[in-house]
Amino acid sequence: MKSDRSDDEPPPGAGRRPGTNGSAAGGGRDETEDERADRKWSELMQEVRVAQTGVQILFGFLLTVVFTPRYQQLEQLDRTIYVVTVMLGAASTGALVGPVSLHRLLSGHRIKPETVLWASRLTLVGLTLLLATMASALLLVLRVASHHHAFVPWLVTGVVTWYLACWFALPLWTRHRYASPERG
Repeated sequence: MKSDRSDDEPPPGAGRRPGTNGSAAGGGRDETEDERADRKWSELMQEVRVAQTGVQILFGFLLTVVFTPRYQQLEQLDRTIYVVTVMLGAASTGALVGPVSLHRLLSGHRIKPETVLWASRLTLVGLTLLLATMASALLLVLRVASHHHAFVPWLVTGVVTWYLACWFALPLWTRHRYASPERG
């Protein structure tokens, strides 16, 4: 059965502050715009921490590859894939660390809702770049590890499809299926 509210929302009418109505502007919760921005910021930072850790580990590993003896033996195409992968990793790192810089530089200027909006956009860009980094790294590793280069693009396409399903399709489908316009 479809519920009209999430588990973390109070029942309708419960705990209302005088003068608030939990309308669409408040996202269906009994919170001010500032409280909502604070909540969204906290949720976003938890999400970004997970992505930052993954991209930083991957990027750190990628930076070391060029200094290994095996790198000199790579075909030119594999070296090109490596350079593209490193650049994507650097761009992804920048986008996923960007929300921290936004917060630090904009903190105290009373524009938290706008900060949350731009940090959210940067995070989405970072996730998209992370997907491309992962695909490119997988392509490189599978090309070097496999003697069956014809199968590698199919394997990478399968994994990228899985990432797209988990990271974008499922959340968008869930939002379409369960979210109502008045919920924030």
